[in-house]
Amino acid sequence: MFRNLLDRPGGVPLTPYQKIVKTAGGRADRIGGLDELPVPKMDDLAEFCAVAREAADRTLGLRPYDVQLLGTLALLDGKVAEMATGEGKTLSGAMAAAGYALQGKRVHVISVNDYLARRDAEWMEPFYAALGVSVGWIGQNSTPEERRAAYEKNVTYGPVSEIGFDVLRDRLRTDASEIIVPAPEVALIDEADSVLVDEARVPLVMAGAADPGSAVPEMAALVRQLVRGYHYEIDEQARNVYLTPKGADSVENLLGVELYDEHEPGTLIELNLALHAHALLARDVDYIVRDGQVQLINPSRGRVALLQRWPNGLQAAVEAKEALPPSEKGEILDSITVQGLIRRYPRISGMTGTAVAVSEQLGEFYGLKVAVIPPNRPCVREDEQDRIYPTGPDKDAALVEEIQDAHASGRPILIGTLDVAESENLAKLLQRRGLEPVVLNAKNDAEEAAIIAKAGERDAITVSTQMAGRGTDIRLGEGVAELGGLYVIGSGRHASSRLDDQLRGRAGRQGDPGASVFFVSMQDDLITQFVPDERPPAADADGLVRHRRGAYLVGHAQRVAEGVNLEIHRNTWRYTRLLEHQRELILEWRDKVLHGDAAANALSSADADRWAAMPEDTRDETARQIVLHAIDRCWTEHLAFLTDLREGIHLRALGRMSPIDEFHREAVAEYKSLLAEVERRSLESFEAPEPDLQRPAATWTYLVQDNPFGTEWDRILKRVTAATRRG
Repeated sequence: MFRNLLDRPGGVPLTPYQKIVKTAGGRADRIGGLDELPVPKMDDLAEFCAVAREAADRTLGLRPYDVQLLGTLALLDGKVAEMATGEGKTLSGAMAAAGYALQGKRVHVISVNDYLARRDAEWMEPFYAALGVSVGWIGQNSTPEERRAAYEKNVTYGPVSEIGFDVLRDRLRTDASEIIVPAPEVALIDEADSVLVDEARVPLVMAGAADPGSAVPEMAALVRQLVRGYHYEIDEQARNVYLTPKGADSVENLLGVELYDEHEPGTLIELNLALHAHALLARDVDYIVRDGQVQLINPSRGRVALLQRWPNGLQAAVEAKEALPPSEKGEILDSITVQGLIRRYPRISGMTGTAVAVSEQLGEFYGLKVAVIPPNRPCVREDEQDRIYPTGPDKDAALVEEIQDAHASGRPILIGTLDVAESENLAKLLQRRGLEPVVLNAKNDAEEAAIIAKAGERDAITVSTQMAGRGTDIRLGEGVAELGGLYVIGSGRHASSRLDDQLRGRAGRQGDPGASVFFVSMQDDLITQFVPDERPPAADADGLVRHRRGAYLVGHAQRVAEGVNLEIHRNTWRYTRLLEHQRELILEWRDKVLHGDAAANALSSADADRWAAMPEDTRDETARQIVLHAIDRCWTEHLAFLTDLREGIHLRALGRMSPIDEFHREAVAEYKSLLAEVERRSLESFEAPEPDLQRPAATWTYLVQDNPFGTEWDRILKRVTAATRRG
């Protein structure tokens, strides 16, 4: 307990950093008087800070504040720096990246999207050049040659997904000269809480051997006829849907089959996928349809999740629901979670405006501590208590009235909504009042920078679907400060308090005036999903819920939601940790084959006569390709085995066994047999007259959004538990 008190969230002491910054300030005149800046040695951090400050001033016209230097030092110390919106995280990150580069370390500055990676790299390039540091960037459309050139720089900016995809591609190289990504050294992560926590469990996938996806259109049509409450029920947290006995009877009569026939499970699986797509995934909330494709929406950022998809069965079910042709699917050749990708780096640091709230996860999963950097100027934003209403329509009416009243003064207003459908509905309500809001959501996220940049101008009304990681400062227009600054309104509380704080933080940057308030109803999904059995208090005569229990229920629901998501994160890591370890072992073996004589030594020892009969100029390379092919095929099959194993492992709980222990036991045994199988297949191919070393004709990458409903056996167990309770 005493240690926990010392390691309280955000408890990293700043005194050592402050002493260095003060010393650096004393050297400002001397450094400023130099015609040519020296390349600082990193054994004197005060000198580095003084030189970096002067370099930024001369090349960018930005002279870092002392607090930005504090953030830089925290990053160089391997911490996560919490810096409020508008406090200059981009420059602090660039100074830290330059510092690491001057230590001789290769740095990857990892962002949440292509736009920020390119913008920051190009913006900071003159600063890096002044310190003798090279910089590059990669994006979704970068060619292999451009990627190779970017990774050869001292500092490389890139979105987390693209860096992960490059790592996966390199793991399948059969020629060492084709490897693009250098050995990981330093990861400096922008929007660290988003990458390290919100997206930590997202698997990045390399697939091959494409086949058309499949789903039964008739099943999508059938579930549209089912009625909630009669044919099916949805659980309290909207993570599971299941047929009632009457629903099962109706479906069996319509299909003429027995749904729960253990020997023919395919129909039940197809039905469950169609029902989940129909009842739990909503268009313009969980996904949009654009250009004839289902495009997922990132739940933590409100944007289209590029290249992201659900597991094949659910993806196909949603496509059938929307009457779209099925997208291609294929065999997973390799995968890695975002958390596994980041943990490859020996040195990790990051920056964000909201780190303290997830300090427990940062410590538990990455061994990171949070340093809270004070603002350059005190925040004077006025944060009003939530306005709580009994129903959704009551809330919407009050929200529109508040926006209209505030707009009458010319004050700019930024409204944060929870999903695309809500943003578009609010925009229509405002237009009926003669107001013309600008809407930013997953359907027009390409224009986000220009939209957000103008959100602080007089008379602006901006409606945005979530604000996490938007990456663009909102500067106040002329005369706006006198009107009270930017007015931020949330149309509801998010499932994470961090997202609320990120929305609030858009107002009050650098000591600007501003205000924020959230409108909440007792019918919001947050309340109905996470505290469904609680009876909300009655509203006062003016329609507002002022009883303190109302505010308690909102906060309690948010804490429950955060706890659920944390447990999902923990559970995912329990299963993937062993897989990551096995992947490290197989890659060590593969690297020895790719870069050395391991294959030649193994096959020449196994069959000396065959080895002697082969042409000397080709046998080493032939042996290498044979063993690499065997390793890759066996690893692909191992991944498929583990996927199937995890899907059904929860049934072991019915036999009073620990699912995670059983998973580990079988996964370890299977890995041991994998090693023997690689040797067997390698020797078999080696001795064959014409070994079959064919690889997929095409490969592609995508992200899998973890099935938000759990595995099939999760759902069965929930139904069994619920039935037991009712009994």
